[in-house]
Amino acid sequence: MAVNKNALIRYKTIDKCLQNSMRNWTLQDLIAACSDALYEFEGRDINVSKRTIQLDIQMMRSEKLGYQAPIEVYDRKYYRYTDPNYSITKIPLSQNDMGILSETMDMLRQFKDFSLFQELSGLFNKLEDRIHTERHHKNAIIHLEQNTKLKGLELLDELYHAIQKQVVIEVFYQSFTAIAPSIITCHPYFLKEYNNRWFLIVKSNKSNKLITLALDRILGIDYDFSIEYSPSDINIEEYYKDTIGVTVLDNRNLKTIIFKVDSKNAPYVETKPFHSSQRFIEKDKNGWSTYSIKVHTNFELDRLLLGFGDSLEVLSPKRLRRRIAFKFQNAASRYNDILSN
Repeated sequence: MAVNKNALIRYKTIDKCLQNSMRNWTLQDLIAACSDALYEFEGRDINVSKRTIQLDIQMMRSEKLGYQAPIEVYDRKYYRYTDPNYSITKIPLSQNDMGILSETMDMLRQFKDFSLFQELSGLFNKLEDRIHTERHHKNAIIHLEQNTKLKGLELLDELYHAIQKQVVIEVFYQSFTAIAPSIITCHPYFLKEYNNRWFLIVKSNKSNKLITLALDRILGIDYDFSIEYSPSDINIEEYYKDTIGVTVLDNRNLKTIIFKVDSKNAPYVETKPFHSSQRFIEKDKNGWSTYSIKVHTNFELDRLLLGFGDSLEVLSPKRLRRRIAFKFQNAASRYNDILSN
């Protein structure tokens, strides 16, 4: 069944609204959200009637598009998904969809050698492999690291478009240390992936400071069109150039780290450097290789160094060396019952 572009935008908007369980959605709320979404995509006001949204909900509930969305009305006026994990984006693609994707890949393949697409070569291969395995029901040839239980991934598309359309958002956020969620009104700038987790970098409307928010701690998103969006001139590559991970600190925390790695693990550090600033210094008579990096001394750096266990030793700066030693000492004390036997 053919579906026009505006209908798809409405279905997707309704889907995103109903995924946000932090808010009660009336029919009027859904109409307003769809109107805003169509205005963002079309650049002009498009009249969305009550009847249109009612028919959209009916279509989403049906089997005609393959959605069979579990939408229910509660308290006689609010709409929600009975399954909080449901999304129309999670249903399998139809054969027609797969055919369109195949044709799109055939077209994109003609441009893959251009410099613009060179950094996406792995993505092309993964997408081709996915289409092939789905169409022919075969096992995947390429396997990339993924965590299917990771929370927040369903927000990626919405956040991407919020950044692209330069819209101020309200983020319902609860950090691991917070007792209750809070609302952060902010200007979204970047999305970053690190260690199989996604993060949103925003400027707080309250403090004007850049904040990094983990997507798996975001409980919901809303929009504030009353606040004018403040664009950023920050270059994301420049912003992260001295950082391992996502915790960007000021230059007082930028240090030259010198460490050595045993002969068994040195090839791994050599072929997969900790950071672009990594430099080889020397190799001693016992086969230990010494390296240096110049980065912020943040939480992610500590975890990286600790992950090599006794095969890596931090030589300087002294404060970092002492902190790593203290953590290993604490860890060892937890195994005293084993070590004493």
